[in-house]
Amino acid sequence: MRHLLTLFDLEPAEFDAIFAITRDLKSKYENGLREPILPGRVLAMLFEKPSLRTRVSFETAILQLGGGSLFLGDDVGFGKRESIEDFGRVLGQYVDVIVSRTRQHERLAAFAKHCSCSVINGLSDVAHPCQALADLYTVREHFSGIRDATIAWVGDGNNVARSLAIGCAKMGMRFVAAMPEGYQLAEPYLERIHREVPGAAVEIMTDPVEAVRGADAIYTDVWASMGQEEEREHRMRDFSPYQVNGALMAEAPEQAIFMHCMPAHRGLEATAEVIDGPQSVIFQQAANRMHVQKGVLAWLLGSSP
Repeated sequence: MRHLLTLFDLEPAEFDAIFAITRDLKSKYENGLREPILPGRVLAMLFEKPSLRTRVSFETAILQLGGGSLFLGDDVGFGKRESIEDFGRVLGQYVDVIVSRTRQHERLAAFAKHCSCSVINGLSDVAHPCQALADLYTVREHFSGIRDATIAWVGDGNNVARSLAIGCAKMGMRFVAAMPEGYQLAEPYLERIHREVPGAAVEIMTDPVEAVRGADAIYTDVWASMGQEEEREHRMRDFSPYQVNGALMAEAPEQAIFMHCMPAHRGLEATAEVIDGPQSVIFQQAANRMHVQKGVLAWLLGSSP
């Protein structure tokens, strides 16, 4: 049984396989065809956190592929009314695939071990693999298939940054991150990347100007994610030198694009002139969440066009 909990779960060739399905289905979608290649399949969405892009893109994806979805919130009592193991054994018998948006990655991993169907991480405190897949696809799409692009991350070493680092390594891209001291990717995580992908081009630094020079894409995220509200004040202080603004974008190559996984806060992690400017591809990223997740669903469920 294949799960997608982090991008460590995919081999380099599997990125290409998912993206090939994505390209085919997106092309057909843009030409008015919504090919129902997963008729009767049921997707359960087990969410402990609020969502716009993840929820709607997955629901729309499975419906356009001919299947159906169930949204499971607090009412099902995940982690409360019965053991994680029992919950997984039961739910896995009813549906074909589960997307879980959870607070604790360890609990997601334990849950997946007891499911008889595939489990997809729709976001956890450790990883956001579906977001990173859509981001990597967007870079490939924007630059017409370039395989050695450089993504410069500016900001917090969070779940999206972790996922992009391993995704870039496995796809032969360069990942350069400017992060303040105390917010950088943990050394054991970096060691695992280099162990699984010898020669991976993953660099961590503190200077955002150095990071964006030569980059094809400049990427940032919110300074305080869900669950970090109590840290907001000192995070605002620590990350203020890492704002992506016109001056920082001017240090990057002219063709560089701006990326953000959203929701975005204009005037904080990035200025409005950048978020809404001509280099921004954030809405293309958001749209590609649905298309790439179609590719993931078709790949996991063994059905491709």
